[in-house]
Amino acid sequence: MEDQIYINLPEVRSIAKELQEFSEVLTTVARVLDFLINTLKTTAFIGLVGGQAVTVYLEGIKPKIEKQAAKCAEMSQDVNASMDAFERGDAEGATKFY
Repeated sequence: MEDQIYINLPEVRSIAKELQEFSEVLTTVARVLDFLINTLKTTAFIGLVGGQAVTVYLEGIKPKIEKQAAKCAEMSQDVNASMDAFERGDAEGATKFY
């Protein structure tokens, strides 16, 4: 008896779509953080010291959110590329996950 690999393509493509949507949400969050940071810098400039502390905190979070957004987008593309390769019978697509 020969072993076979079975992948539920619609479900895996759904995972790729969800990763892309999560990437888009994180990108939007990063944009909102950028707006808040700029607003807080303005308030800190006019004398509100607490705004500067929050600005520093948000500036620390923003790069991490942007990095996760990029990773989710990359994973979505990799999953889709692997599923395309699977559909073609191309084993090279599996190397994305090694």
